[in-house]
Amino acid sequence: MMNRSFWIKAHLLTAAFFTPALLLIALSGGLYLLGIKGKVVQTPIAVPADAAINAQSPTLDQDVRALLQSLGLPAEFEYVKISGNTLYTRPTSQPHFELRLQPEGLRLLLNKPSLQKSLIELHKGHGPLMFKDFQKAMAAALLFILASGTWLGLSALGLRRLTAVTTGAGLIVLLALILAP
Repeated sequence: MMNRSFWIKAHLLTAAFFTPALLLIALSGGLYLLGIKGKVVQTPIAVPADAAINAQSPTLDQDVRALLQSLGLPAEFEYVKISGNTLYTRPTSQPHFELRLQPEGLRLLLNKPSLQKSLIELHKGHGPLMFKDFQKAMAAALLFILASGTWLGLSALGLRRLTAVTTGAGLIVLLALILAP
């Protein structure tokens, strides 16, 4: 069986490894809640009048790549996200294209997010697929960090009461905020 020393080291090393990413998420989310959301510079790109994209196409990603390449534009993106009549090349945490499917024709925009907007897009899970996988691991790690820290506090005779009271207070505040009208 693994001893307390092992769990302390596992808790510490997991917390230390994910601290930079957790600080990034906390900072970007906090700034967003304060109204500092960043900006996106949009540059319209001329497209031929007959240019069209079918959002229902089973080869949508390839169709968008072909259109971008035909216009001499970079076509490196991971996938296309459909939102109503607008298509976005992803990830949107870096320069990306927005294709608006309008009755009068296709409108193409190059979107360049500011640093803060890029951080918000990462926070929302709109970053590269590899970063999204990292975020999933980080979520699991955060659960481990919180559970192991609480368990370590509850299992230490000198910290048991303080840990229980503090955890209980946090639960009461959370429930009060959730249930507040």
